[in-house]
Amino acid sequence: MSEASKVIHVRNVGHEISENDLLQLFQPFGVITKLVMLRAKNQALIQMQDVAAAISALQFYTNVQPSIRGRNVYVQFSSHQELTTMDQNSQGRGDEPNRILLVTIHHMMYPITVEVLHQVFSPYGFVEKIVTFQKSAGFQSLIQFQGRQSAINARTSLQGRNIYDGCCQLDIQFSNLDELQVNYNNDRSRDFTNPNLPSEQKGGRSSQPSYGDAGGMYALQAGGGRAVAYPQMANAAAIAAAFGGGLPPGISGTNDRCTVLVSNLNPDRVDEDKLFNLFSLYGNIVRIKLLRNKPDHALVQMGDGFQAELAVHFLKGAMLFGKRLEVNFSKHPNITQGADTHEYVNSNLNRFNRNAAKNYRYCCSPTKMIHLSTLPQDITEEEIAAHLEEHGNIVNTKLFEMNGKKQALVLFDTEEQATEALVCKHATSLAGSIIRISFSQVQAI
Repeated sequence: MSEASKVIHVRNVGHEISENDLLQLFQPFGVITKLVMLRAKNQALIQMQDVAAAISALQFYTNVQPSIRGRNVYVQFSSHQELTTMDQNSQGRGDEPNRILLVTIHHMMYPITVEVLHQVFSPYGFVEKIVTFQKSAGFQSLIQFQGRQSAINARTSLQGRNIYDGCCQLDIQFSNLDELQVNYNNDRSRDFTNPNLPSEQKGGRSSQPSYGDAGGMYALQAGGGRAVAYPQMANAAAIAAAFGGGLPPGISGTNDRCTVLVSNLNPDRVDEDKLFNLFSLYGNIVRIKLLRNKPDHALVQMGDGFQAELAVHFLKGAMLFGKRLEVNFSKHPNITQGADTHEYVNSNLNRFNRNAAKNYRYCCSPTKMIHLSTLPQDITEEEIAAHLEEHGNIVNTKLFEMNGKKQALVLFDTEEQATEALVCKHATSLAGSIIRISFSQVQAI
């Protein structure tokens, strides 16, 4: 292995792998300060905040083969000790100056509109056109200046900066397009040279242009009508923002089936409330029905199709009470109310009633580590361990304070033990407080 560096060199980065995929791979080890995609070479360079973070990442991936979208990637220290501006300017398509900029926004915590982008970029020259769209790399925009020098100045000044404090980071490349075609003036696209364009299409399919490598405009169509990013979501911008501007690998965002069928349950141990505790990690629960004629089957109706897709994606194959769960979309669009259904639509235990975007950010498959919150201020690690130890061997615990509130991490021997503790002890009382439990993506205490 070459000399340690805070810059990590990643090989075998296929065209299907986005910047957001790489961020997810390395963010658990520390802050990423720069990311350069070398598309022509199927490689990438990632600069961590310090050498220690890069060493942690490489030590971990020495024992665990990193894989993105089914493709193995290979990591090593880079010969660069630091990424320079020249390295960043060498990004694939982005090295030939052009009056059109391709802007990707990372860590997008707030919705970004045409007006926001115009406010950010117009100080550098006259902005003629702006188009925004959603891609696997995240929320992106094409911004056309009147002159090439204006675009160069904007890129030089704004590259890597945040629109808002601590979030909405700008990653700016030169586009290879010659002219943007804008059909509508609305919050997603605008032609500042033609204020008379309509705000929306009148019926029929969207005729928004496709921008090739930069992404088809609103690639997901809602039944042939107005194109939107995620058709079944009320607040698409907030959802996309929760995942850093793009959805996790394997999540399409297009499913519209709200009910899932869970099978291979342990009927002696499972009830509706335990299933609620598990599935409510991925969305609000409307109702749950255990199938009396098939005791190891249950139907779970989620708040919308996106939440159901998260549940299917993250829980398929999870172990619970000695059984490997099978989770699939149901042929039933919803669960009919009846004496054998449990209603949760108005439950104050649904996790996505408040601050939904924050909760989406924590969605993951079951892990060995659980996170406890809403704990009493005077709680001890011993009391927490005593509350959970019946569900498995506790390897380690850590009690800490965040924003003046006590929280804890508890590491079990196996994911199954952590899952059992979560389904049995979420929303139970500990020293007079109703505690909240979720899976943590932290790998060690």
